[in-house]
Amino acid sequence: MTSEKEKLDLLLRSLLSERPEYSDIKVPASLEDKRNLLRALMNVRNPAPISDEVLKLQDEELATQRDEKGVVHLDTIPPSPVYPALRLWQGDITRLAVDAIVNAANSQMLGCFVPLHRCIDNAIHSAAGMELRQECDHIMHEQGHPEPTGKAKITRGYNLPAKWVIHTVGPIVYGPAPTEEDRRLLADCYRNCMALADRRSVESIAFCCISTGEFRFPQAEAADIAVATVREYLAGHKNCNVKTVVFNVFKDEDYSLYKHLLGYE
Repeated sequence: MTSEKEKLDLLLRSLLSERPEYSDIKVPASLEDKRNLLRALMNVRNPAPISDEVLKLQDEELATQRDEKGVVHLDTIPPSPVYPALRLWQGDITRLAVDAIVNAANSQMLGCFVPLHRCIDNAIHSAAGMELRQECDHIMHEQGHPEPTGKAKITRGYNLPAKWVIHTVGPIVYGPAPTEEDRRLLADCYRNCMALADRRSVESIAFCCISTGEFRFPQAEAADIAVATVREYLAGHKNCNVKTVVFNVFKDEDYSLYKHLLGYE
């Protein structure tokens, strides 16, 4: 039986052979280094056709990594004591087995091209696989222009536990504080993601903290807007298909903010 390391070697050699400038890169020996090289190569790879053999090897490896991280199911996340449709979970959003997770994308909507970058866009594309960038590229070619701030697009989840990924571009805060336009656009992100999920009969959705990282939106104000906008949408759409909304956080500060807003304390 072919081992994981041997399969990874085949996958890495195939991806390295795609670009002549990688000819001097050697396949590393350790499993961790092999996986890091795979992620880096996926991160920088332009959207292009992929052979069935490469996809099979990729999907097997990403499934192994998904199982190692552990899939988190909704029944393990307690609902808010005051808003039963809302939940809070701290951790890696790529572990969540929900109908859809929300990706904080950029206007090119092709994922992060910086190797091993720690942004959520990179994490989601790396866990989903190279097919996600291909689908995003198809959407952007059909659209013919960069993705506007505050809108939403949906793709398949591929190797993620989530069935779908909803991509939205949050506002970038350039000054010392968000403008009213920044606040409106951030609310649009949440509102349009909810509306798209509703139209696509998505019953559970997990939001990341849109715009609070590289885009510099203050965390406390962003959390206020997120919770208020989602609650407003659910209140105004009594027959909404979305039954469960998870606010996914990574940082301890965001966890404290949402814990208070959702009445867990």
